Amino acid sequence: MGTMTIDGRKVEFTDEKNILTVIRNAGINIPTLCYHSEISTFGACRLCTVEDDRGKTFASCSEQPRDGMVIYTNTGRLRNYRKLIVELLLAAHCRDCTTCIKSGECVLQELAHRLGVRNIRFENTREQHELDFSSPSIVRDPNKCILCGNCVRACEEIQGIGALGFAFRGTEAMVMPAFNKKIAETQCVNCGQCRVFCPTGAISIHTNSDKVWKALADPEIRVVAQIAPAVRVAVGDHYGLQKGRSVMGKIVNALHRMGFDEVYDTSFSADLTIMEESAEFLDRIEKGEKLPLLTSCCPAWVKFITDQYQEFIPNLSTCRSPQGMMSAVIKEYFRDPEHAAGKKTIMVSVMPCTAKKAEAVRPNSYTHGEKDTDIVITTTELIRMIDNFGLDFASLDPEACDMPFGFGSGGGVIFGVTGGVTEAVLRRLNPDHSKETMNEIAECGVRGEEGIKEFTVPYKGIDVKVCVASGLANARTVMERVKNGEAEYHLIEIMACRRGCIMGGGQPTRAGDRTKYARAKGLYNADNTMIIKKSDENPLVQELYAGLLKGKEHELLHNEFY
Repeated sequence: MGTMTIDGRKVEFTDEKNILTVIRNAGINIPTLCYHSEISTFGACRLCTVEDDRGKTFASCSEQPRDGMVIYTNTGRLRNYRKLIVELLLAAHCRDCTTCIKSGECVLQELAHRLGVRNIRFENTREQHELDFSSPSIVRDPNKCILCGNCVRACEEIQGIGALGFAFRGTEAMVMPAFNKKIAETQCVNCGQCRVFCPTGAISIHTNSDKVWKALADPEIRVVAQIAPAVRVAVGDHYGLQKGRSVMGKIVNALHRMGFDEVYDTSFSADLTIMEESAEFLDRIEKGEKLPLLTSCCPAWVKFITDQYQEFIPNLSTCRSPQGMMSAVIKEYFRDPEHAAGKKTIMVSVMPCTAKKAEAVRPNSYTHGEKDTDIVITTTELIRMIDNFGLDFASLDPEACDMPFGFGSGGGVIFGVTGGVTEAVLRRLNPDHSKETMNEIAECGVRGEEGIKEFTVPYKGIDVKVCVASGLANARTVMERVKNGEAEYHLIEIMACRRGCIMGGGQPTRAGDRTKYARAKGLYNADNTMIIKKSDENPLVQELYAGLLKGKEHELLHNEFY
């Protein structure tokens, strides 16, 4: 523990890794563009530069705090310096801010306003580059890149993919895939974490909201929406509501008012996933084949396996993701002329994940030659649509989802948190449904923010070894250990995004530690209020198996990855 003086005030610090963190803990919001606590320090933007009592300036993000230091954060010299940096960045930046998808959310735009940059004295001499629309999930606009390197480090350090990197030097420097390939030609898994860490519009969501508006305007089309669990805890704080609060009822109301004919809850199909995956898991345990079972709910993780660990493709669960199951079931439901009522059905999926856009166009996401999920929009796109429509979201009364696919168990709701799939499977396998048993399962090691969690649970005389990981860099660590015989598991759950879908690539950005914690807590709170905790106890699921799904389980709920 030590003490330093910041702008004339004594401030204590303990184990903070840099001066920037100490300054922010002291209540001073010092500007940065290239710094993020979850990736390595780069020190490129220099906006966090501070001055000591000897007049020395240095980047606070890359300097360790020392006892007795005297720091100034806002001298006239520093303000002019920061203003010049932003002006230079804007001079080499596309400034069509009014039409930029990031307008109003752009950190560079915010800093220009905050620092009082009103005119740019320098000419933009950078060559203009074409946009990369090759990915169904993200769009790259090199003309808006400020070379902060956030996307490069997030892709390499958090996801272990390395689809992006720096090319050239000096004023010619650029961020791009190797050999300037299209992003779809790389090993990009469509997770969107590069977009989450990008402070400008250089990487954005490949938006599909215009297609939704077009479908809603057509009276011959029935537009059906499904809402993923993690969406409900990420929308409210945009409208000034409590962070992490579940606003599912308000979202349903908003979608109904925008013109959606039916609104369903993806936690219902998460229950279907658990029913099928649990049965598949028990079958593999009994036969001792294709173990460990790898969960297949996360499409970014599935692409990671099929691209880089092809020898483990047979270990992937054949279960479709909850999005895939819901869409296939709904399309089958509306094939009945009585339900169709002469209308074409368009399935719109509201997801926290950009990779779901890629999943929807995957060849195995079709049934009877028909695309199951027609359009995928992310949480961020949903928010933009609500704002576009002019709804006062905070004042909306909650509404229930439509039937017969509008109700899921608590096990389905927690799918949005890392470990949620495994916890729901363990609930399903346990014949007891008492509160004490549910608490024991929750406390067995499945919950928590650790990137890799390992634990053992007893089941019918077998010690079932489980691994839960989030973040593909952690997934690579797990798979390498399994590949080399250093670890043995029966079940492995992987979510590509750290902490699971609550931090997906399609969620609203700028999620600090409080927001991450609040979103997870919000889903667990929603689970606590559910009457039904276990997927097999959902009466709607039981009714579906006895009716529409009878004899069609494999056709509608499973697929192959090879």
